Amino acid sequence: MAFAFGPFELDEAGRVVLCARQEVALQPRVFDLLVYLVHHRGRVVSKDELLEAIWPDVTVTDNSLQRAVSALRAVLRKGGMAHAIRNLPGKGYRFSPDAETGQRVHAADNKLTETGGAIGLARHAIAGKLWLQAASLFESAHEDGALTAEDLHDWALALQCVGRPTAAVPILVRAISARAKAGDAAGAALDAITLSGLHFESGQAAIGKGWLARAEDWASEIDDPPTTALVLWMKSKLAAFDGEPEQALALAEAAYTAVRHKDVVGIEALSLAFRGFYRLCLGDTRGGLADQDHAAALALSGNALDPVMGGILYCNVLWTSRMFGDWARAEQWTRTYQSFCSASGMELTGSCQLHRSEVLGIRGSLDEALHRIQDALTRLTSDAPWSIGDANRVLGDIQSAIGNDDVALEAYDRAYALGWCPEPGRAMLLLARGEAEAAYAGLERSLIGKNWWTLQRRGILLAHLALVAAHTRRNEQAEALIRELSGSPDRWPMPSIRALTNEAQAILALGRQDHEAAMRHLHLARQLWSSIDGRVQAVRLRLQIARLEFECGDIRGAAAEVHAARRIAGEIGSRKLAADCVALQRDIDWSAGGHALAAQRKRSCG
Repeated sequence: MAFAFGPFELDEAGRVVLCARQEVALQPRVFDLLVYLVHHRGRVVSKDELLEAIWPDVTVTDNSLQRAVSALRAVLRKGGMAHAIRNLPGKGYRFSPDAETGQRVHAADNKLTETGGAIGLARHAIAGKLWLQAASLFESAHEDGALTAEDLHDWALALQCVGRPTAAVPILVRAISARAKAGDAAGAALDAITLSGLHFESGQAAIGKGWLARAEDWASEIDDPPTTALVLWMKSKLAAFDGEPEQALALAEAAYTAVRHKDVVGIEALSLAFRGFYRLCLGDTRGGLADQDHAAALALSGNALDPVMGGILYCNVLWTSRMFGDWARAEQWTRTYQSFCSASGMELTGSCQLHRSEVLGIRGSLDEALHRIQDALTRLTSDAPWSIGDANRVLGDIQSAIGNDDVALEAYDRAYALGWCPEPGRAMLLLARGEAEAAYAGLERSLIGKNWWTLQRRGILLAHLALVAAHTRRNEQAEALIRELSGSPDRWPMPSIRALTNEAQAILALGRQDHEAAMRHLHLARQLWSSIDGRVQAVRLRLQIARLEFECGDIRGAAAEVHAARRIAGEIGSRKLAADCVALQRDIDWSAGGHALAAQRKRSCG
């Protein structure tokens, strides 16, 4: 069966869906869902019917259907057809590509075709944020040579929004040339800055610096604060890249000052977000977080961000949250960024998938985290190859949490080979395997120097070092690190860091045979992880609490902790933690049975 609606064409036999004459990738179940809805269009299809039709002979929950519908809507949204799937609460779904709306759109398209041909349709698609359609139409229209500099700019924007930044590069070069010939220095500088950023992201720093220099030349010819601010902002990124955070902060401050309260909200928010990032790197945690939250609020309230600028801003806020171990903020902003991408019609970038996968890994959604990080690794090859090392680090963390230790170590090794620090995940895995000295050495190495990675992650690395120092009986160093972290609440307020320092204090207390203090610190650590929904770490700490309770003779308390830990370990899909629960439960059962047998013998002898 072949079926067309809006810009989409469905070829059931070939299992192909096209949008604006370009193939769209759909997962098999999502494709099957679309086919079934098309076959039964116009009527309400119950959830039970869909579950039976799409997952025959497989037991799945409503969540599987909801995810498939969400994925299908995301694809249809690219062609402005997300409304075609309607949810009727308590009844099911109805697929209704509105005939009347389709006729109006068709009529409008005919009018545009008559007046502007493919270019008119492309401009119409840009206005409607139909990026895939716009990119295809500009591709069709460019051969007649009638594209303006603004058209070329929009074409490049569309390509970036559908996840094809490399294809945008030659289009931007043409746009810059056209703007320069027309004497549009501000426009040429804007596109040169975009081009500079794309080259930096692809690891071509020298070319990126060249385009930034050209942008600076054009900006010097005009008195235009937004253009000046964008040049200063890009120079701040270059300074950070070169390991000069103080200079990066000064440049971001100058960028923000140039546009503050000048009705260019997007550039103001961008400059402010990066100023906050550099302040965080230099130890001003409170000020940096305030800047980034202010920037995000500006961006949301202004509603004036183009998708690419918005993506850069959100990506920076998310990156910061991840690097500083601020998982509550990371969860909030990854969800906000996904909503922004959805509303903007953007493809999720590899960087976005990387951010989200690490958050999901911390929260214990391990299967989804693994799927997303694998998708991120595929996309980052073209999106941002410089961060492939970081993606392998996150992959190692996820595989370690699942229990695939050897696979995790291979991922950590790849991260290190790519010039990326695999800590603290690698150290914690080595510690769990009984290689405490190797874990300590790895964390010490990770703190050498003052590169941007170390500056960003210093707090979380120091907290892990304190924990491993306590395990290796370096008590004085552990205590000094705990004092440094706990004594600077304005600098290190994150629950993850406070949880780790409490766990380190528990290990030190156990060395003194102070079981009461150890228990108190372990409970505080578990509560802190639970407060930010860090379920993997919370389960690990529940097991430590259970072991201590078991050793102290509190069999009921230990059993309760293991029961809670085992239930959550099963939910998150961690084979490692589930196996630890089973082993500890076996010891508890054996001990409880022994006590019962002793009591029975005592009664018999009495």
